[in-house]
Amino acid sequence: MSYSDSIDIETTPEKAFAIISDLPAMGRLSPENDGGEWLDGATEAHVGAKFKGDNSRAGDQWSTVAKVKVYEAPTSFVFDVSWRRWPIARWEYSIEIAPGGCRVTETWTDRRNMLLRKQGDSDGFVRAEFTKDSIRQTLERLKSFCETPTE
Repeated sequence: MSYSDSIDIETTPEKAFAIISDLPAMGRLSPENDGGEWLDGATEAHVGAKFKGDNSRAGDQWSTVAKVKVYEAPTSFVFDVSWRRWPIARWEYSIEIAPGGCRVTETWTDRRNMLLRKQGDSDGFVRAEFTKDSIRQTLERLKSFCETPTE
C-alpha cells in the first residue's frame, strides 16, 4: 500500500532538499516525528546512514530506525523505517523543477506485515488515513518554511 501527495513551492530544489534531508530537524515539519539523532557516527544524510527517529502521537512515544537508501541531491531522498528490526515504512521525496520553483512529492509505502498492521490499526486508528493527512501537513509546513523570508 502506497500513497503520494505533491505541493508546488516557490523555492529552489536545493533548499527544499536540504530541509527534507535534515532528519534531526524533521520535527519542524512532521506532525508525528519529533526529530532524533544520527547513529553509528553519521552526522548527515548519505546512502547507508542510519537515524534514530523519535515519534509521538496521542500521548504515545516510540523510536524507529531509518536507513537512507537514496540520496541524490537535489532530486531524490529515500529512507526505510524499521521498528525493532521489523520493516515499517518507506518514505520517498522527489523534487522537480516547476513554474516559480519546484514540486515536492512525498510518498509513503506501508511495509508492515499483516500482524503489525492489525496491531497498529487498533482502537479506531487507521495508519493509512492518518498518514495521508500527515503527508499533507508535512508538505504544507515545508512550503511555509521554504517561502518564509529569513533575516
